[in-house]
Amino acid sequence: MSNNDKSVVSRLRKLISEGKYSPGERLGEVAVAEQLGVSRTPVRLAFRTLEQEGLLQQAGKRGFMVREFTQVDVHCAVEVRGVLEGLAARRLAEQGLPPSVDKELNFWIQKGRALIDKGYLLESDINQWSELNAHFHGIIIDSIGSGVVADAIARNNHLPFAAADSIIIDGDDLEREFKKLQLAQFHHELIFQSLKRGEGARAEMLMREHALIGLRYPELLADSE
Repeated sequence: MSNNDKSVVSRLRKLISEGKYSPGERLGEVAVAEQLGVSRTPVRLAFRTLEQEGLLQQAGKRGFMVREFTQVDVHCAVEVRGVLEGLAARRLAEQGLPPSVDKELNFWIQKGRALIDKGYLLESDINQWSELNAHFHGIIIDSIGSGVVADAIARNNHLPFAAADSIIIDGDDLEREFKKLQLAQFHHELIFQSLKRGEGARAEMLMREHALIGLRYPELLADSE
């Protein structure tokens, strides 16, 4: 998926989260493309992605509509992901971090550090964060020697806003979003530290807390402004 396609997905995800598209509302490619100022192709791809994330559902042969869900549904789905990812982190820490996995995680940690260390966030940084975040989470999940947790997470990712990659970045408030990604990067570094030290309980706790960034931290950051 190109950066433009990812941007359309992110913008639609934000509009749905804000209620700009209501539950049960039917979305058409042409109308949405005109609203966003893009062609129909990225909108079509975005619809398919958001269907996989549980935000849209089929409405007829070719159309989509916004799926009905509650904030309780969202919170439960995110907490389930946190539990599953926490389990993966604990098992990886207790097994011992293989040198190859250490190297991979460190590579994406450094990518995140470079993005954050410049002290501000560009709109183009959003897709970079999405990529490195997906790799960081994926490496931990895939390195425990069992596909059970990965399969459970994949099923949970079909629920609204449950996937690690479905974090919403508000392009209209990059200053606040920079603070959120600072915290996310700090979590990544703490998780990496606990994995290297074999601290299973700490790794699990941090991973579960990390899952809540998109839900709880915006309120704290808004209060601090």
